[in-house]
Amino acid sequence: MKYHIFIGSGLDDLKNERREIPQIIAALGHVPVMGEYIDASGKNGAALLQKTIEECDYFVAIVAHKYAAAGEEAGASRLEAEYDFALAKGIPAVSLVINERARWSAGKREKDAALAEKLERFKEKLCAGVCETWFNSTDLYRKLQDLLIWQMNFNPQKGWLRADFAPAPAVANEFARLSAENERFRLMLKIEGGDLSVMSQDQLEQSLGLLAANKITLSFYYAAGESWENGRPFRYLRIFKLLVPELTKGKTAMEISRFLGAVLNPERSKTVRKDYPVPSNTVKKIMHDFSLLKLVKCAPGPEELWEISEPGKELYSAYRIKQLEKMLGKKG
Repeated sequence: MKYHIFIGSGLDDLKNERREIPQIIAALGHVPVMGEYIDASGKNGAALLQKTIEECDYFVAIVAHKYAAAGEEAGASRLEAEYDFALAKGIPAVSLVINERARWSAGKREKDAALAEKLERFKEKLCAGVCETWFNSTDLYRKLQDLLIWQMNFNPQKGWLRADFAPAPAVANEFARLSAENERFRLMLKIEGGDLSVMSQDQLEQSLGLLAANKITLSFYYAAGESWENGRPFRYLRIFKLLVPELTKGKTAMEISRFLGAVLNPERSKTVRKDYPVPSNTVKKIMHDFSLLKLVKCAPGPEELWEISEPGKELYSAYRIKQLEKMLGKKG
């Protein structure tokens, strides 16, 4: 199975990166697609660009410190328009936004205050989805590869096969019949209040293994303190199981930070401060990592409201069953 992957990025400030990224996608066995060869200002150019994006399986947005390229319509960003179109068409997107602490040439930064403000709003939009930040080109390429592999594993698309690998007409017809029958069963179960598994057993095991294997360091800011203290590593699995009951209703990053600060505070004699007792960027990284695994979702609205997703509920259920089975085994 091969995927078409559209590469969207700034054209002026990311020229070197745009030369390397198609090679990374090709090395993964897929087809890179780029839009700079299409004159969107020409006759039917905009329609051709949209058709090209619509025919892709995934969309990649890469952003540094420029909002619009030279020659673009004043105040407009071709990349943001492409990204919005991809989302509107339901094309899974991954974003890589430069870290604010990364070293970057002053000449490749947005100088216009209005455009810089638009850029910040665009970055916030990207970070609300499946997103990572990067420090340098090596970091960018590694994280891009990781994000694409995760999307392909957990959000597979139709893709395409060579004609000589396509199934015979009789096989294709049988697939179509079984697919329609399967859809009828799904509808019946939905009507009758049944519950369908949204994750395979392999996906459940893999996600649990990743949560158990990975850690993140949380620091704490106390009401009477002057800086961050008590940086401690916590397993993602522990954080996930604590957050599941809290995320049955939408929670903002601030509310999640308050909850984690209160529950995981390692120094009970000290009271954590009210506003972001755990760093906001750490909370957002946790939620975006959970989002990458499809365990949480960000509800639309003026604020980022994080909720547990159906796959997240299923993973938590699988985890609890494992724990109960262990307890039963110990009692026996």
